[in-house]
Amino acid sequence: MAMIDVLQETIDYMETHLLEPLTISEIAKQANVSPFHFQRLFTVLTDMSVGDYLRKRRLTLAAQELVSSDLKIIDVAYKYQYETPEAFTKSFRKQHGVTPSAIRKGLGKVNAYNRLVVHVQLKGANPMRYRVVKRDEFQIIGTRRTFSLRNDKNTRDIPKMWDQAAQDGTIATLAGLNNGEIKGLLGVCVDNQVYTSIEKVEYWIAAESSASESDEFEKLVLPASTWGVFEVHGPAPSAIPKVWKEIFSEWFPSNPYEHAGTPELEVYVDEDVMKEDSYAEIWIPLK
Repeated sequence: MAMIDVLQETIDYMETHLLEPLTISEIAKQANVSPFHFQRLFTVLTDMSVGDYLRKRRLTLAAQELVSSDLKIIDVAYKYQYETPEAFTKSFRKQHGVTPSAIRKGLGKVNAYNRLVVHVQLKGANPMRYRVVKRDEFQIIGTRRTFSLRNDKNTRDIPKMWDQAAQDGTIATLAGLNNGEIKGLLGVCVDNQVYTSIEKVEYWIAAESSASESDEFEKLVLPASTWGVFEVHGPAPSAIPKVWKEIFSEWFPSNPYEHAGTPELEVYVDEDVMKEDSYAEIWIPLK
């Protein structure tokens, strides 16, 4: 339960500091994890990013203040961490559907987002299919890029990396070099630092292979680990996020393991990840 408790404590920290400039690094430090792992946990369990939550809560409180006080709109904008009234008005209209001045005049309705409270789900009705695997260190080869965690840039740009890898032949070449125990292409998140003010994550498209490093591909040795290997059935874009959510909201709270903090893998076994009976796996290092 510690993971859920820590997440709630961190949400409480965000709420206490809504009127201050906050970064993912500062927030993640409260949870004693890296910015990437905190963002992953938060997004999986709440269906929104850290930035989305902060924005929605600030705009909810800003709307309430416009209705209940005489504070100038420009001062409300600055109070809730907007650099200009124009940026505040644009974001305000996107959430509430009307301008700040309209809300002040009683025109339109506030689209309010309440403070988050995390609840653990111990359903047990739908069994999760997984196995625990112990492996010595093994090598992967592939191509890597570094993505910013700010403004959810990583979630938008990683799919583009896969599209490019499909078009330029990278995926086909890696599939041909796959000669390890894991049969399938790998999406690998590598978080090299536990505490960092650099809000970035390294992402690999790779395959388990004994091939040497080349001009085309780099190699990475994954440490000896105990892995939780979770089955994913169905089209990847919907099925994989669903299993991630079940892992964090149901499996971890009811099992004695913690995330080991080393790289985690998404394994795409089927070539066609969009078909209804597509099969994939999520590999999580455990301790």
